[in-house]
Amino acid sequence: MIDETDSRQNPAQPGGAQQQGGPQKNQWWIVIAAALAVFMASVDMSIVNVALPAMQHDLGIDTSVTEWVVLAYLLPLAGLALPSGRWLDGVGRRPALIFSLTGFALASFAAGVSPNLVWLIVARLLQGSFGALLFSLVPALATTAVQPQARGRAMGLITTLGPVGLISGPGIGGVIVQTLGWSWIFFVNVPVSVLVMAIGLRTLPSDKPLRMPDRKWFAEALLLSAAVAAVLLALSLTASNGPIWLLLALVAVPLLIVWLRMPISEAVRGLLRTPGEPGPHLSLLGAATAIGVVFFITPYFMQQKLGESAAVIGATVLLFPLGMAITGPIGGFLGDWWGSQRTAVLGTILFTVGLVLLIPMDSSWSVGDLAWRLFVAGCGNGLFNAPNMAMAMSSAPPPLLATTGSSTNLARTMGFALGPALATLVWALSSYSSAGIRGAVILATVLSALSVLVLLRTRTPNQTAAQEEHHQVEEVKA
Repeated sequence: MIDETDSRQNPAQPGGAQQQGGPQKNQWWIVIAAALAVFMASVDMSIVNVALPAMQHDLGIDTSVTEWVVLAYLLPLAGLALPSGRWLDGVGRRPALIFSLTGFALASFAAGVSPNLVWLIVARLLQGSFGALLFSLVPALATTAVQPQARGRAMGLITTLGPVGLISGPGIGGVIVQTLGWSWIFFVNVPVSVLVMAIGLRTLPSDKPLRMPDRKWFAEALLLSAAVAAVLLALSLTASNGPIWLLLALVAVPLLIVWLRMPISEAVRGLLRTPGEPGPHLSLLGAATAIGVVFFITPYFMQQKLGESAAVIGATVLLFPLGMAITGPIGGFLGDWWGSQRTAVLGTILFTVGLVLLIPMDSSWSVGDLAWRLFVAGCGNGLFNAPNMAMAMSSAPPPLLATTGSSTNLARTMGFALGPALATLVWALSSYSSAGIRGAVILATVLSALSVLVLLRTRTPNQTAAQEEHHQVEEVKA
């Protein structure tokens, strides 16, 4: 159910700024710095794609292993997400930000001066490791930088710049590679990191010191990284290597079981048992998977059925993130004014409508027919992102803000990885026919519709408290 109390969050509830010793006034410079950091880390997920041919030529890399330059960044982003959040919840925000940005800048510089493939992959692994820290830390910084009634707007800035950075990476990378060379796609991270550090040093208060993770943290990181590596490798082999992908995916099962039985997993298990948390996580996973399906299958449809060039395909697909960029800030403002849950539901409904409109995937369509449908879907997703993230951060227990940032980031990352694999599987089952393309879009639509249902059934902490109070009153009357 949707409750009106969601629109004006109680500062005493989980995640409230007052309970965190939050600011008396909104500190928007911290939010801007956090958004800039997540934009930088998101750009690095895709910026190398256009630089791979130049890297291959200069470093003598074989074509078959160039994908590891990309995977080396993505693996730690997913594998270290939960351990990063757990560690960050026990250290000071200011030293954690400086440590994360310093490590990211140094790893970026090391990648830019790479003399060979091994050096480059190690540097990218380090980049991804510090990127995992940034993705976990940013939501916590934004949550405590503003008062609860401004949290939607803060999340709107972050959840807009993240996807925009991911989508714009290839375009930015193309310009840099052509004018300055591929090394500069890494070097540019250094001044950006210094700028964000300067803002952090100026605005963040001195708090708890930094401390080294314990042995249990390293054991958890190794276990989850191995599980994530097995899943991502399995997804990359889906429908092209027979049952091998399934065997790889099964490798992750015992690793996850071992992790769930370890005491260190209690923080994440406790978080997901908190009222108001499962809904935003599941809806984010569903929406991200749906986006992954659409972004994978749409270029094939345009190339094979509409006969369009790569340039036209790229420009058309950009209509989706354009819609996100336009409605992302609106979703934040509307969530603060009307209620995060209501706005998130409205966004997922609009996103689902956009996907329903895409289902025909008619070969008689013009580029414009496809473009406006993608734009509608992008507007819906942009409207959903900020209030959904605000719901997750507002429901989180105060000691688990960074863990919440890491768990939502993991849900999004795994959804983006799962989407193309599911699309490939559905398409392959139809022998790569037009019916398979439509089947993939139907799957994306179903996932988005399920996200609507999940959000509608989500009970926020305010609703849970109100329901308990009502029961107590009824018992007194009885």
